Amino acid sequence: MLEEEMKVGPKGQVVIPRTLRKALRIHPGSKVVFKLEKGKLILEKQFFDSVSALENTAKKGPSISKIDAHIYEEELRARSQ
Repeated sequence: MLEEEMKVGPKGQVVIPRTLRKALRIHPGSKVVFKLEKGKLILEKQFFDSVSALENTAKKGPSISKIDAHIYEEELRARSQ
């Protein structure tokens, strides 16, 4: 178990110790989640689910069934002329 003591700054900020950042692979820009559980503060690196992210993106975009399959071929022909 890794354990380090840090001081809370005047704005309520705490620096995550380097050894713990390395262990969790937390880099600038990484997202973390804070949880309060039975009087303990838990910090976890946010898990990124790429499949869900792609599914959400696909749901927001235009439906493939609405795109004419021949548009791509016509565009290529127009570019080659």
